[in-house]
Amino acid sequence: MRALDIAATGMQAQQTNVEVISNNIANMSTTGFKRRRAEFQDLLYQNMRSVGSNSSDNGTVVPSGAQIGLGVKTAAIYRITEQGTITQTGNSLDIAIQGNGYFQITLPSGDTAYTRDGTFALSPNGVIVTADGYPVSPGITVPPNAVSVTVNTAGQVQAQISGQTVPSTLGQLELAAFPNEAGLDAQGSNYFLQSGASGNAITGVPGSPGFGGIMQGYVESSNVNVVTEITNLITAQRSYEMNSKVITTTDEMLQTLTNLHS
Repeated sequence: MRALDIAATGMQAQQTNVEVISNNIANMSTTGFKRRRAEFQDLLYQNMRSVGSNSSDNGTVVPSGAQIGLGVKTAAIYRITEQGTITQTGNSLDIAIQGNGYFQITLPSGDTAYTRDGTFALSPNGVIVTADGYPVSPGITVPPNAVSVTVNTAGQVQAQISGQTVPSTLGQLELAAFPNEAGLDAQGSNYFLQSGASGNAITGVPGSPGFGGIMQGYVESSNVNVVTEITNLITAQRSYEMNSKVITTTDEMLQTLTNLHS
């Protein structure tokens, strides 16, 4: 019976769905995290009677045919890139992006990674770095005698130097945007890499057309909605149970057939 295989694909699909939902819930407190959504497609169809085929020698055509579907498959796990809640921290090196764009991070390999996680700190040499110690492009260094650091909405980094009345400009943060943000390749640790699906990075000054502004002393929370995720989890669980019921029913039907032959 096809129903066994069809229901099995349904259970596998809902297992994937639950895994995606559980990952969303697990990262509800992860800075800059973007929730995912599993997308599914129907599998191939077996033609019992081809649609559009001739039903007589007079040229009459079968209007709908008879096709039996063979189940479901996972098509994609899509990243929802909507803005997360901006939360105030008071830390001068916590920076949130309000709007479009990603911070650019220089990895030890020399490659550029992209992140929405703006929880930055200073390295032993005074360079602004991520929680992993990777420098934030373009590698801005804060002098050891700096009293305070200011980042304006346009991404310009300034420091008040001890003994000076005028702030010193240390550098300019730039953001990167992509034609298809959902196509970025997730690497873990809140980092993404450019891919063939994302398109090439387009860099620009924060606040310019197409780029969000910078908010110092804030971080962007995840965009996970717990109520929505729990609702989706219940729906996925019920779908899994119904597919399991199909397998049980099919097994009972096969048992009936076995008893007829015995």
